[in-house]
Amino acid sequence: MRNLFLSLLIVLTSSALAQDLVSNSQRDIVFRGVNVIPMDRERVIENQTVVVRNGRITAMGNARSVAVGKDALVIDATGKYLTPGWAEIHAHVPPIDDIEPMKEVLALYLANGITTIRGMLGHPRHLELRSKINSGAILGPHFYATGPSFNGQTVKTAERGADMVREQKAAGYDYLKLHPGLTKETFPAIARTAQEVGIGYVGHVSFNVGVWRAIDAHYSTIDHLDGFIEAITPGSDTLAEPETGLFGSWIAYRADASRIPKLVTALRDNNIRVVPTQALAERWLSPLPADAFTSAPEMKYVKAKDMENWTSAKRTYMDNPNFSKEHAEKLVQIRRKLIYACQKNGVELLLGSDAPQIFNVPGFSIHHEMKYLVDAGLTPYETLRTGTVNVASYLNKVDSGTIKTGNVSDLVLLAGNPLQDIGQTRNIEGVMIGTNWLSKTYIQQSLKKLEKQ
Repeated sequence: MRNLFLSLLIVLTSSALAQDLVSNSQRDIVFRGVNVIPMDRERVIENQTVVVRNGRITAMGNARSVAVGKDALVIDATGKYLTPGWAEIHAHVPPIDDIEPMKEVLALYLANGITTIRGMLGHPRHLELRSKINSGAILGPHFYATGPSFNGQTVKTAERGADMVREQKAAGYDYLKLHPGLTKETFPAIARTAQEVGIGYVGHVSFNVGVWRAIDAHYSTIDHLDGFIEAITPGSDTLAEPETGLFGSWIAYRADASRIPKLVTALRDNNIRVVPTQALAERWLSPLPADAFTSAPEMKYVKAKDMENWTSAKRTYMDNPNFSKEHAEKLVQIRRKLIYACQKNGVELLLGSDAPQIFNVPGFSIHHEMKYLVDAGLTPYETLRTGTVNVASYLNKVDSGTIKTGNVSDLVLLAGNPLQDIGQTRNIEGVMIGTNWLSKTYIQQSLKKLEKQ
């Protein structure tokens, strides 16, 4: 099952709102009459004029207090809502030599308001991709790149693990991606060397390492809640890895919620960020059948073969003798409790859904993820923070994550207020990424070109 998880990455391939793509570093772009959700606290600042120039917010205030140049592109945003762009911190970009399919995935992310991604299965061409995004040669979200996978196949010895760390740091990757299969011998060498050279390691917690060692080793982020179920399930330390299932799916029904506070306290005290990727559990590992997801509108952007693979993976999971609908539902519920406990006890959550992956289409899946966080007990505001303010803090980008004068102009214009209904994140009227304004018309035309079915 875990090998399947690693391999199933797909290659995906008005007034002013009627504009297609506006890209100009000198011309002002003005949002007039817009309701601003600044994300500095839970509030809406109504009827604002927001001016963007050369990738920065240069002015914000009521119409009388903000001057608008005669050559500005003025977007009538009356009644609409402006929010910072979101992040997908567990994104996947095809790990291949061809950049063209990578550009298609980037387009799907941008079309859904995602202005920052962290790629989670690296490839040398990703360094070139990152450079071309930064230079403006390729249109895409801000891209943070992990290197090729550290796992049981690529790291056979402690020495090789240490060498890989140094190689990837020298190559210029932003993070190291850890996958299953690391051991009590190889993982410490990776962690120690990463700390020596100054590069964070992120992703999975190997079964033979366990979450407590991962916490003590100061992971940069732990993704998928990996190892959490095992940590709160009595007797899990007596089991072999196949007996626990992917992310503890076969033992979650026996998890002891009274053990959650100890785990959450350790995460908080060691400043471990958590990327839940709850969409993976609520879709692939849930008791719902495959046909609950296969007819979703966003599946038109998935190749037929990939859809067959996803459906097969879902059926394989449900056909396993260890599976039952009751136990699968308990897995979903205990994960929700873990997410809620993290939020309420000072563990910083980062927004990520793991796409492309089983029934998670790039970009679209982040809206599912936000809904699932609300279902876990977060407020819409807390949920929006996971993809804005928290990410800016994690990346140490002091000029990002909120809307204020001087900050970067990574913005999403929405038809409705997501603070009242998190589902409004889907109702995108346009996206601003740096100096580029992507209108609703442009987004729709771009998406049409990306349809696979």
